[in-house]
Amino acid sequence: MADILDAAELVIADVGYPEMTTNQVAARAGMSPGSLYQFFRNKEEILDGLVTRYTDEREEFWAARLAEVTPEVPLEALVGRLVDESVAFKTRSPAYWALLYGSATGDRLAAAAGRLHEAIAGQVAELLRRRSPGLEPERALTLGTMAVAAVKAVMPLVSTAAPERADALVAELKVMLVRYLD
Repeated sequence: MADILDAAELVIADVGYPEMTTNQVAARAGMSPGSLYQFFRNKEEILDGLVTRYTDEREEFWAARLAEVTPEVPLEALVGRLVDESVAFKTRSPAYWALLYGSATGDRLAAAAGRLHEAIAGQVAELLRRRSPGLEPERALTLGTMAVAAVKAVMPLVSTAAPERADALVAELKVMLVRYLD
């Protein structure tokens, strides 16, 4: 299953989820379509598998970051580290970002993107509450949702920019998040 999901990531990064076919995934995984169908009946099940994989990976990521956060951690350092790690993750997992930025290309893809957004917003909210213990849970979730929306809006600009412009955009994203969350 992991090999199929790895192959699906590469296909999605190359052609996008809407254009991905199970035959492309099977070929990239070095197996017959029939073998793929023993694990996933269709591309929607592959999408579900990827969303589960990404959700689990990101939960581990956030749990590790959450354990490091105390009220004494400067907000600038926290935001800087998280943005830098998000940019690095984007480089390693381009299919994740294709799914995260899912749009009106289909209800199923939009729903998957929504699940990813909600999970990340909740994890950011937990991180903010750990840093600021008096922060109300509902307010923390609102802040987390807005922070995710800001990153989501800026990341495509970073992806398509020249390296020096991308660095400037990432720096501005950090400033924006720090000022907003402060």
